[in-house]
Amino acid sequence: MPIADGLLPEFDHETTTTRKVLDRAPEDRFDWTPHPKSFSLGALASHVANLPAWGADVLTTTEFDVAAEQPPVAPTSKAALLATFDDNVAATRSALVGKTDEELQVMWSLTRGDTAIFSMPRAGVLRSFVLNHLIHHRGQLSVYLRLLDVPVPSIYGPSADEPSF
Repeated sequence: MPIADGLLPEFDHETTTTRKVLDRAPEDRFDWTPHPKSFSLGALASHVANLPAWGADVLTTTEFDVAAEQPPVAPTSKAALLATFDDNVAATRSALVGKTDEELQVMWSLTRGDTAIFSMPRAGVLRSFVLNHLIHHRGQLSVYLRLLDVPVPSIYGPSADEPSF
């Protein structure tokens, strides 16, 4: 089986689940933060909504310089947040469909200016830097929801609020 055909179901599953979590983010609490060192709910949700876009970058370039990255800002509305997420998911999914194993084995690097932070094949970057990163921040976002007493959707199984899928 081609690598892309193995990655697509994982990508679809994780992004579908992530959208359920993003959809629960209360728009009227986007400025809330659990701790002074933490992102606000809106900034974290924005980061989660933008992470899938990194997949399209990974699949179409060979390097990304984080020195050019801007910190996340709160979205203007939940509708805008979900539209951004949906657009980013669609762009990455489209970039992944049909990629050959050879294309997914091309080395990709994350840099900060002239310093390489890491380099690995695109397939590995897609799984670790994009999907695992997305899952990590989705987990943070689900904790924010719990702290705000917003029902947490089922993610990998039942939650205290949703006993079944």
